[in-house]
Amino acid sequence: MTQPASDPQAAPLMLFNSLTRAVEPFTPVHVGEARVYSCGPTVYNYQHIGNMRAYVFADTLGRTLQWKGYKLTHVINITDVGHLTSDADEGEDKMERMAAREGKSAWDIARFYQEDFERDLARLNVQPKQHPRATEYVGAMIEWGKSMADKHCYELDSGLYFDVSTVADYGRLARAVTEDGEGRIESVEGKRNPADFAIWRKTPPGETRQMEWDSPWGRGAPGWHLECSVMGEKLLGFPFDIHTGGIDHREIHHPNEIAQNQAFCCTNGLDDPRNSGAKIWMHNNFLIDRTGKMSKSSGEFLRLQLLIDKGFHPLAYRLMCLQAHYRSELEFSWDNLLAALTRLKRLVMAVAALRSGASAAQSVDHPRLLQLLGDFDAAVSDDLNTAKALTVLDEALAQKKIDAGQRLAAIEAMDAVLGLDLMALERSALRLRPVAIEIDEARIEHMLKLRKDARADKNFAASDAIRDDLTAAGVEVMDGDPLGWEWRIEV
Repeated sequence: MTQPASDPQAAPLMLFNSLTRAVEPFTPVHVGEARVYSCGPTVYNYQHIGNMRAYVFADTLGRTLQWKGYKLTHVINITDVGHLTSDADEGEDKMERMAAREGKSAWDIARFYQEDFERDLARLNVQPKQHPRATEYVGAMIEWGKSMADKHCYELDSGLYFDVSTVADYGRLARAVTEDGEGRIESVEGKRNPADFAIWRKTPPGETRQMEWDSPWGRGAPGWHLECSVMGEKLLGFPFDIHTGGIDHREIHHPNEIAQNQAFCCTNGLDDPRNSGAKIWMHNNFLIDRTGKMSKSSGEFLRLQLLIDKGFHPLAYRLMCLQAHYRSELEFSWDNLLAALTRLKRLVMAVAALRSGASAAQSVDHPRLLQLLGDFDAAVSDDLNTAKALTVLDEALAQKKIDAGQRLAAIEAMDAVLGLDLMALERSALRLRPVAIEIDEARIEHMLKLRKDARADKNFAASDAIRDDLTAAGVEVMDGDPLGWEWRIEV
């Protein structure tokens, strides 16, 4: 069930535009369609959970657009060339560096880590998107560079550079009104402006890269920023509706992308956001980890697989993200993740009870449920207020006097936006089960049955002994747990 955009009862979709710093109504460029571009990963390593927050946010946005009745086209690019070891214009190519470190080709590195990224997306129940690779569009990037070179670029020994003074309102997205606003960009001898950035990087004399191409400016590789401009235009057309990314992209990458879009389209200033290439620019805030293990340089950094290895279902992390507004900082801790897992268990158990009590699939016509669906629509329409939407979901589950089939239909409709897989997820899948614990679940269940029998016979010594054996194996027996969970494996 969806709330179509034409429904007079549906709230208007309001989204925060980072470019204008205002909440604005969503009006599609093409009637009935929504075209979204999300900055994707550089596939030189695994993605940490802070990276993955951006894709939970982008997926929630896409699901909300579908809820509102729009036909969605959503692109998440794959950066497999051009991104340097800094987010600015300095250092060596991340793909080349990792290939040298692992003794593999850069192409093999890209393929391996893209597959891992896509596996994590599936684990988080992110809907399938288009995943174009930067290397597939190098020819188009060269053509883009040629179209901009005369009016907007200049050539140095190291490559072709974009002159940011040739476009209006450069840096408005980042509010970079001084040189300090773009201070992380490399100081390259001969640059006209500190903020100028590379369109094409020549391979230094005497060096050979695994990924390099011939161009009018010499053999080399494209700058990092160019790929998103090219793929956005090729796959979605200018202007498209929404461009998303992490808040870190707001300071350098996206201002540079916007400048390229302006130059390519021969457009004017950014008082009209369409001149930026997208009507709305949206950014999710950081995931904060006070243990210092978010950075990939920390060794065992926090990736989704680590959460799974410690026994957490990945959708507990999705729920943890949904409990905060995407523009707010979100602090990660194991306690916060455990609380999200507990909440997810409650939801799964409540939905399972409805499924067992519902006679058949139904539509929703009960006035209270229709009101709650309207409340849910208002919440997600208010700049994706998923925290409030979750409370509406709780209220719908609490309507005990309403037919189970209707409640189930309402929950299914809401979960189409939240993406928690509540219709299929089993509570047994949510037990904490770290991979390092070597104990068979059937063995746990057998020991618990023996313990129940001992307690029924008032043989408390035997009952306690079984409990002690389980505890020694890392299994916590949870007597009287309100969720009905009889055991969990300790983290």
